[in-house]
Amino acid sequence: MIKPHFELMANYNAVMNKKICDSIASLSEDALWADKKAFFGSILGTLNHLVVGDLIWLARFGAHPSYIYNQPTSGFKALESLADFPSPTTLTQLLYLSAQDYTKNRQILDRIIVQFIGETVESDYSKVLTYTNTKGKVFNRSFSMLLQHFFNHQTHHRGQVTTLLNQIDIDIGETDLLMLIPDC
Repeated sequence: MIKPHFELMANYNAVMNKKICDSIASLSEDALWADKKAFFGSILGTLNHLVVGDLIWLARFGAHPSYIYNQPTSGFKALESLADFPSPTTLTQLLYLSAQDYTKNRQILDRIIVQFIGETVESDYSKVLTYTNTKGKVFNRSFSMLLQHFFNHQTHHRGQVTTLLNQIDIDIGETDLLMLIPDC
């Protein structure tokens, strides 16, 4: 069974994002936007990229065969909430210009992700998802592998943010997935 893995990843994602949101709450706009020479410049630039990536991938997941072809009472209802979010067109798009706006929307998005994974069933993970990337190229890839990429992308860039925060003496605490893996 693979679903418990993705449930763990969705919860880990939400917990780590909350820790980051708590850590940036007291930072000045100058500190949030200071160019730290990271891939996306600043702390908030990197956090915006995370939301952009999440929104792009979640929209693609809405084309999952189980969602499209199932009866109206099934599928990924959580993804319908994405209509309240912007539809990013570039990976560097700045959606949220303050820590408060970012945090509010990040927490809503994390609830959508947890709900979305909760709505999946084991057979969804073996399906192939057809999607078009931001450059217009079409791909057919394993849904479970794309979900793994989705969560890995978040972890990768959150690692960059924790480094940027550490450089200004903010330690967000334990970040290992191990802390959420239950004892057997």
